[in-house]
Amino acid sequence: MSYTKRSDIPQKYTWNLGDIYPSPEDWEREFDDFVAAYPKLAEYQGKLSDRDALLKFLKLTDEVELKIDRLFGYAHMDYDSDLQDAAKQARYSRIYGEYVKYNEATSFVSAELSAIPDDKLQSFINDPDFADYDVALGNVLRGKAHILSEKEERLLAGVGSFSGQFHEVFNRLDSGDIKFDAITVEGKEVQLGHGAYSMLLQHKDQAVRKLAFQTYYKAYIDKINTLAGLYEGSVKADCFSAKARNFDSALEQALFYEDVDKSVYDNLIKCMHNSFEPLHRYMALRKKVMGLDTLNMYDLHVAIFPDADISCEYEQACELVLKGLAPLGEDYLDVVRQAFSHRWIDVHETPTKRSGAYSSGVSGVHPYMLLNYQKTTHDIFTIAHEMGHSMHTYYSGKAQPFAKEGYKIFVAEVASTCNEVLLLKYLLKTQTDVNVRKYLLQYYLDMLRTTMYRQAMFAEFEQISHALVEAGQPLTADVMCNEYLKLNKMYYGEAVTHNDEIKYEWARIPHFYRAFYVYKYATGIISAVCIAEKILRDGVPAVANYKKFLSLGGSLDPVSELKVAGVDLTAQEPFDVVAKSFEDTLRELETLVK
Repeated sequence: MSYTKRSDIPQKYTWNLGDIYPSPEDWEREFDDFVAAYPKLAEYQGKLSDRDALLKFLKLTDEVELKIDRLFGYAHMDYDSDLQDAAKQARYSRIYGEYVKYNEATSFVSAELSAIPDDKLQSFINDPDFADYDVALGNVLRGKAHILSEKEERLLAGVGSFSGQFHEVFNRLDSGDIKFDAITVEGKEVQLGHGAYSMLLQHKDQAVRKLAFQTYYKAYIDKINTLAGLYEGSVKADCFSAKARNFDSALEQALFYEDVDKSVYDNLIKCMHNSFEPLHRYMALRKKVMGLDTLNMYDLHVAIFPDADISCEYEQACELVLKGLAPLGEDYLDVVRQAFSHRWIDVHETPTKRSGAYSSGVSGVHPYMLLNYQKTTHDIFTIAHEMGHSMHTYYSGKAQPFAKEGYKIFVAEVASTCNEVLLLKYLLKTQTDVNVRKYLLQYYLDMLRTTMYRQAMFAEFEQISHALVEAGQPLTADVMCNEYLKLNKMYYGEAVTHNDEIKYEWARIPHFYRAFYVYKYATGIISAVCIAEKILRDGVPAVANYKKFLSLGGSLDPVSELKVAGVDLTAQEPFDVVAKSFEDTLRELETLVK
């Protein structure tokens, strides 16, 4: 359900930010405390090679960054609930601006720590009193070649005051300033928005899907030069940072700070290229089952077995999620129930609310989830997905000290996607109706298509766009549209009509403003499928290993953390397992629709 105004939404469907601060006035008091506290960190400049001074500094940093975490969490979620509320926007801008100043005030830290001799730094890492900080100090030791002088670090921190704005400006444009036209559907006027568009792409009438698709993309095409400028600026900022820090490329920098070997990225792209045939075959099957003369890009989201759709009201969706996650045990389910009943979740869409969905952790409080729930099967899985993020955050926060509770982005999509796979496997196990089974098999194929194949395609686009800038080539709208269209044709094949509008799709993807993030969705689902199959096959031991993984936070490198859960991404096997899963699922569906 969509609401015109936030005030119309029943309170139980809105998150309770009062768990962080009872009122905006309390936020203001904490903000003042933070502004007064962080300059004290500068008093340690020149002293960090001293053991006792360093330990005091690190503990004070924890106290300051805990304030940042809560201040920023409250401000950004409050703002996301209404992007046109000036007071909320101002509060968010203030903490964002002060955070930039905090980074500038502490910019001496990296250079000073990197100046500590290796043997002395290693002695700190081995010291039990530094147990909370061994990973952070280990990263300093590992990354010395990429830490600059104090003056240079301060300069780069200042650059952050504007280089990070590309993402924020895109969000403002995408969620507030881009205006979508209304369209007429079944005699009624429908105002297009991100949520409404998602719903209309699943409409049974191809003409409606086409109209929604063309109208939606028109809003982006009308702003394409602005969007191209924004994205080019973001890519240039990535490449500047990489060059300044002595990396050969922006991709190398991103993987280095994730502590992920490039072979993982290469394995992903290689595996996708070797697996185009079943994806192309699925596109041909979709076209056949739908009885279409042309299979368009706007025809890929509609269920090809619509009578078997399991869409439902929000409360029913929550019950399905609980049943799907039952293999993870009652202790896990108890926390999920608390999230549903204690207002950890903001459920419904309004015109000025941030689009999409996310989970956001607030240290010492609990995770929060933003949804824009619509009655679709996809949105049921979105609940499971975001709950996976939240549970990963919850387990890590309970098990790890503040300095190590944050996990790397590389593993961030594993728990979320594992939840989706478990929910799907539950539904396939319990549904005996042939039509429903066909629907679920199709849903699983589309899950792999969108989360593995499509995100890998995005990853290739990011790699191409950054490589062009690094080669001194301009990123014009035409260049990006042409490169994107080539990839779209390669991935989806000849059974699909590659509508002209699809070449502009890159312009509406918010994750492109977080360079080399999207490939982790693909590696995430690969890891998640492997883990889910282990849980369903091996039971208690696999669940125990999985919960160990969830509890690791950032205490190990991400590839090693996944090995705890039984997945080794340095090998080819996990990639082959999921490629085979797609092939087997497609073969079963082909058999059922003969």
